[in-house]
Amino acid sequence: MKKISIFSIIIAVSLILFACGGKDDAKSDSTSGSNGEKAEETITITHELGEAEVKKNPEKVVVFDFSALDTLDKLGIEVIGVPKGGTIPSYLSKYEDDKYENVGTLFEPDFEKIAEIDPDLILISGRQSEVYEDLQELAPTVYVAVDTQNYIESFKSNMEIIGQIFGKETEVEDELAAIDEKIASVKEQVTSLNKNALILLTNEGKISAYGTGSRFGLIHDVLGFEPVDTNIEASTHGQSISFEYVLEHDPDYIFVVDRTAVVGGETSAKEVIENELIKQTKAYKDGNIVYLDPNYWYLSGGGLVSVSEMISEIEAGIQ
Repeated sequence: MKKISIFSIIIAVSLILFACGGKDDAKSDSTSGSNGEKAEETITITHELGEAEVKKNPEKVVVFDFSALDTLDKLGIEVIGVPKGGTIPSYLSKYEDDKYENVGTLFEPDFEKIAEIDPDLILISGRQSEVYEDLQELAPTVYVAVDTQNYIESFKSNMEIIGQIFGKETEVEDELAAIDEKIASVKEQVTSLNKNALILLTNEGKISAYGTGSRFGLIHDVLGFEPVDTNIEASTHGQSISFEYVLEHDPDYIFVVDRTAVVGGETSAKEVIENELIKQTKAYKDGNIVYLDPNYWYLSGGGLVSVSEMISEIEAGIQ
């Protein structure tokens, strides 16, 4: 009787151990890859230049688009590399620190350095579109440039992509809701003015005009200012114009983006703009020449911070 009891216990213990081992094996199979390592979650991101299989919450991120860098900084997401061979927006100057790798310039990525970093994700915009395929070979690459013909929808889509990749959907949703409220408020104020506007870029004594559908076109397309000239070509570099052109069209408001201030040069926008011809315009006489911060408008437009600040600058300019 004693022998049978001991044998029964041995059998029972063996069955329990076998069952536990089976459960552990099943659990390991459901969470592990072929090498027994925990499988990483990936998501498919569709963008204007293609598709990318991106690791969820990537740790090593290289950013060539300053609007994306603006957004990641706002969301508290670290990056490993940025293009230091150029002008980084002043409000993002912390990324000039040596802790961040220099991955080249906006126009010429340092492919060797990027390969050495072996990033999990690369974020790019229009200036890097020609080398997209090369970057894609090094790491999943996502294009997040704003479509100026569809500014706010494009901006929101880019923000949602970033939120999805980094698990920040709620934070992005809250930020976009706040921006929507600000847009509605400023548009109402602009509409009540019933005024037209001309947007100018100054660059070393020369001026270019920007209209609807342009890189600065949200002043017209989103915030409601009527363009003083509906025939301005929508191009990246703007339509080259003369000061006589400005006087001839005589805008109610002139919004000025000073490229020279952020890329280096000798002349200030005020020196260029406030000449004898411009002083004859309604905009000058009524005190409606508004100088916009080129860090937001020229370098990083399209980020959570920059878009909010851009809208605030238009609001301040019409008070």
